[in-house]
Amino acid sequence: MDYQELKQLEDDLWEAADQLRANSKLTASEYSMPVLGLIFLRHATTRFYALLPDVEKDIPARATGALREERIKLGFQGKAAIYLPEKARYDYLALLPAGINIGEAIRDAMMAIEESVTDQNGNKLLAGALPKDYLGLGQEGNLLAELVKIFNSPILAQAKGDVFGRIYEYFLNQFAQSGAQEGGEFFTPPSLVRMIVNVIEPDHGIVLDPACGSAGMFVQTGHFIEEVRHRNTHDIDVAFYGQEKADLNSKLARMNLAVHGLEGKIVIGNTFYEDHHHLVGKCDYVMANPPFNVDGVQVAKIKAQVGENQTGRLPFGLPGTSGKSKKNEGGEAISNANSLWIQYFYSYLNSSGRAGFVMASSASDAGNKDRDIRQKLVETGHVDVMMSIGPKFFYTRSLPSTLWFYDKGKPEDLLDTVLMIDARNVYTVMSARSHVFTDEQLANLSAISWLYRGEHDKFVDLLAGYHHEVGQKLASLPEYIQTDNDTIEKLINVFNGLGKLTEDGETLAAVREKLGDEHGITDELLADFRLALAGLQSENAEWRATLAETLTAAATELASIQSLGTESGFEARKSLQARLEAFNPQLKAALATLEARHKASLKLLDMADKTVRARQWPGYGGDAAREAKKSLLHRDVRKREQPTVRDRVIETAKRAAYFIVQGHWLLSRFPHGIYADVPGLCKAVSRVDIAANDYSLTPGRYVGLALSIEDDDDGEAFRTRMMEIHSELAELNERASGLAASIQASFAELFE
Repeated sequence: MDYQELKQLEDDLWEAADQLRANSKLTASEYSMPVLGLIFLRHATTRFYALLPDVEKDIPARATGALREERIKLGFQGKAAIYLPEKARYDYLALLPAGINIGEAIRDAMMAIEESVTDQNGNKLLAGALPKDYLGLGQEGNLLAELVKIFNSPILAQAKGDVFGRIYEYFLNQFAQSGAQEGGEFFTPPSLVRMIVNVIEPDHGIVLDPACGSAGMFVQTGHFIEEVRHRNTHDIDVAFYGQEKADLNSKLARMNLAVHGLEGKIVIGNTFYEDHHHLVGKCDYVMANPPFNVDGVQVAKIKAQVGENQTGRLPFGLPGTSGKSKKNEGGEAISNANSLWIQYFYSYLNSSGRAGFVMASSASDAGNKDRDIRQKLVETGHVDVMMSIGPKFFYTRSLPSTLWFYDKGKPEDLLDTVLMIDARNVYTVMSARSHVFTDEQLANLSAISWLYRGEHDKFVDLLAGYHHEVGQKLASLPEYIQTDNDTIEKLINVFNGLGKLTEDGETLAAVREKLGDEHGITDELLADFRLALAGLQSENAEWRATLAETLTAAATELASIQSLGTESGFEARKSLQARLEAFNPQLKAALATLEARHKASLKLLDMADKTVRARQWPGYGGDAAREAKKSLLHRDVRKREQPTVRDRVIETAKRAAYFIVQGHWLLSRFPHGIYADVPGLCKAVSRVDIAANDYSLTPGRYVGLALSIEDDDDGEAFRTRMMEIHSELAELNERASGLAASIQASFAELFE
């Protein structure tokens, strides 16, 4: 399942589920947990069956019935999935006969899972976490039965990989945007989570998130261990600890861990006043997206935290106060709790620990006591990286933010500097309200921190990865271009046949008679068609020549890529990148050729169908024309159509060009494969410089304005901006439509 198909599946599932809710009496908050519970159950079933054969191969054939089931349960200990009793498996529930109380059956399934999922010490990992209020949904007509059907589609049953994990995260995202869960504060956008994980690289030891929400930081850590370190989380010494203020969010966190095959200790507590895990000075990694700009934290309750002892979590002192608490709790209150979080994350780290967290941009420049706290923090030498993030990355607020990174294990040569990265101009538009980082943007930004730390090999490996992607696309190009050539030739043959028919007097007369006096098929019109056909044939000869030249050049570049292998050094990679960049204009010209050929062919087909009335001519190859037309159009993802001839050749060429551009992005900024300040993007700033700027930790203050670097892809930048404008226009049109409907309804009520 490719990205487009998965995105369409996510959208379809959400639309179907949300439409059911809209037709019920349920609010989004009442509906969200039961739906997430069903997704959890469906995904848990998929993972269970994926690992079941591996478990069963160690069970003797003579073990049957209850004994076999007990052996299966034991076999799932230490696996990246949870054991499911038979009555808790999704397929069992989906096949229940009509008349059975489905709400009661799902409730019992959730209770059975909570009972059966334990750690090695017998502790129930999901006790009280799973939603069980399904009886109420059962009273909403067929709502529950329809929901069960939605998540039991054949497409989902055949899905490979972590598709359900993605869908689970997608629904969390959507519920966040709909305001179903405390304004969406429980959910950190995956782009920011992945950025944090990429920089601090958590792969062992104690991992803490004291504001864990739905545990996205832990889930992404699991992905990092499996995909980057190529290890199983159950095979390494890693322990997840989370604390969350809201009971509902803590349940989401436990479900999210379980659905991804992870274990962790999640407890309920207000981190300002409670520290249930007692991990000060013990954590290898700390990650969080705490609530920003909280006021009203009572000074009396946190004074004891000040100090550099084993219980103190505020080593640099208290921030400013604002008199009494706004919540009428009495006593002095902290005016802004950002500097509390900033210290908490630092205090939890051990002597070599790393931390990464999201913070309001204002915290980097706040004055008075906040400034004094930043000074003490900077003077430790442990502030590692500061990264500015643009607006629209969060679903419920559009303000920009900053990612802070600490490293208590920084080498001596970096203790005097902080890496400032201004990533506000790095993003991809998803909608008028939502920006994300692509995989490549995440990798390219991460590469800056690698070079800063002297990790040159990672930079080379990333460049090699892009070259490998280019090679894969170039290897596929000959087959796809040949298929495209064949499709065009078939269509031209159909046009040739029609052209000959138009020159046959008897056939022409028969068609005109058949259509009547208003046939409109004049001699001039037919002459225009034949002239256009001759033009298409002539142009196609030129287009084929252009594509042939491109394929010859592509074969040469592919050979260069393959000759390097995977272990080549930086200079070889740099030389190859220069070759690929020289080839890229030719590749883009071929892409333009393909698109022009498709457009011209479809235009002539439209003329044949609508003007010449091709279907009225006996012997016209209509079936072949329709097949060719479908091949030259973009597939309809909503109808689950497979990629067309046009999709395969265009996307292959585009992706090859895209990965060449990614290599250019890296080498145009770091041409020697070592860290260097890049105006407008990054700068290694000394503590003296920071002191001179009143201990501001805002990257934009230091990196300056970007110099003129040759555009990575003018066309891509233009398309991105056009997408943004289109999304904004679509949103405005949607609002206008809703407003018009509201006005119309008001008028209708007025005159009833």
